Amino acid sequence: MYCPFCNAGDTKVIDSRLIREGNQTRRRRECPDCKERFTTYEAAELSLPRIIKRDGRRSPFNEDKLRAGMLRAMEKRPVSVEQIETAIVRIIRKAMTSGEREIPSSQVGEWVMEELHQLDQVAYVRFASVYRCFQDIDEFRREISRLTRYAKRTKARPSHSRK
Repeated sequence: MYCPFCNAGDTKVIDSRLIREGNQTRRRRECPDCKERFTTYEAAELSLPRIIKRDGRRSPFNEDKLRAGMLRAMEKRPVSVEQIETAIVRIIRKAMTSGEREIPSSQVGEWVMEELHQLDQVAYVRFASVYRCFQDIDEFRREISRLTRYAKRTKARPSHSRK
């Protein structure tokens, strides 16, 4: 790597650390010629699939839009920023490992709903009401009934812990 101070052709790495959940490498470098130190960041350049909107338009995957939607659903809920970021990382990983060059926005919406369902049921219903375009209170009631039935089923399952 060229030195940004004196343009020397080679620099020496003096420290490397993983950051951002291991997705990026921070390197401290030193120029052997001018002795200046600087920091570089490395990240794998991964291409996310394009998103096919409901109306057929295509757009790039937008992590900021994903985060904003999840944060809006989680507003004033007892969920940490770390939990939300971990969920976002899982959704992005699903998009990257789908093997598709384009995925429908509905698929991303379903992934978001899966994550929200695990994190907070109120946030899940908030997101579902917008995502599924609930038209009246009966649609809310049906979704809440479905959540209640799911919760009862999962609590009724016998635990497999040893005593």
